[in-house]
Amino acid sequence: MMNTDRLSPADLDLAAFKALIDTEQPKPALADRVERGIPVYEAAALADRLEDGPGRAEMLDEWADCLMNGAGAFAIAGATPESSVIDEASAVLFDLIAAEKAGTGGGGDHFAAAGLNDRLWNSLEKHALAAPESFARYYANPWIAAASEAWLGPRFQMTAQVNLVHPGGQPQTAHRDYHLGFMSQGQAAKFPMHAHLLTAALTLQGAIAHVDIPIEAGPTKLLPHSQKYQLGYLAYHEQAFKDVFEERFVQVALNKGDLLWFNPATFHAAGENRTPDVERLVNLFQVSSAFGRPMETVDRSAMLAAVEPVLTKVGLIPLEQRALVASTAEGYAFPLNLDTNPPVGGLAPQTDQERLLTELG
Repeated sequence: MMNTDRLSPADLDLAAFKALIDTEQPKPALADRVERGIPVYEAAALADRLEDGPGRAEMLDEWADCLMNGAGAFAIAGATPESSVIDEASAVLFDLIAAEKAGTGGGGDHFAAAGLNDRLWNSLEKHALAAPESFARYYANPWIAAASEAWLGPRFQMTAQVNLVHPGGQPQTAHRDYHLGFMSQGQAAKFPMHAHLLTAALTLQGAIAHVDIPIEAGPTKLLPHSQKYQLGYLAYHEQAFKDVFEERFVQVALNKGDLLWFNPATFHAAGENRTPDVERLVNLFQVSSAFGRPMETVDRSAMLAAVEPVLTKVGLIPLEQRALVASTAEGYAFPLNLDTNPPVGGLAPQTDQERLLTELG
């Protein structure tokens, strides 16, 4: 039972976590099958539900329930029937990866050591600019739009990042994802419980396989039902919870063009590529709610340039300084250019607020 104080690792209950992930649920009505606890939907069988109407609403509602109250993940098999669309996009993405490696050596990763895999940050924009016709055919996929709408509603905001795991590539560590998942345990503990419950509703995680990915190639490791643990953004940092993840995770093999979707609060990690020859190319979708924006456009860089020189001149005590910094400087690292500010050595770069407060002592 969680105490009434501010959130703390002392509130974590490993037995309660295990009880949640022991949940067994029947196959969702529209799913073709359940593989290792993860519902798998056949795109061909549901194609007539893509158009607006009761059939689409039923399908989207079932997916949303799966993400929140069910396993926390589902796959859509055969979501890209034209394999040439994937092959053409793969060629573009490989070229972009090679060009970036030649120029900068490539980017870091959030939950794996830099250099083990190849990352292409902001593959969405780079794909569009490098090959707009390929981009148009690729992102015209109605299954991507339908799954995004199921969790986030309409007007969602798409971002994408390529993860290329070479043969022998090592796995990521178990984690939750954006937003609170990109914070340290201490940072996440400062947010109230309702923020922990809300953050997962702001983002949807997805992946499209660009090659066939058997289990030995390391498809995403998932811990079904772990998204239901309310203190999971603190728990995933603890070794005992990581151990449970490693003992109990499941994986679903994917064919080229299949889609995998999961709640960002589901404990997950990229798997180890144990094959001698599969270059595991996956485009990762991090789709955001349309509501994750302030009401007005504010030039915080200009504000910071004006206010920073006077911070120590107006006679403020530390409590007042912190209040002023909170209203002036950017307090969140995202969105940002992950090519110029990669998460090397941490989950996110330092914010302007953190920098200012450090300078003020």
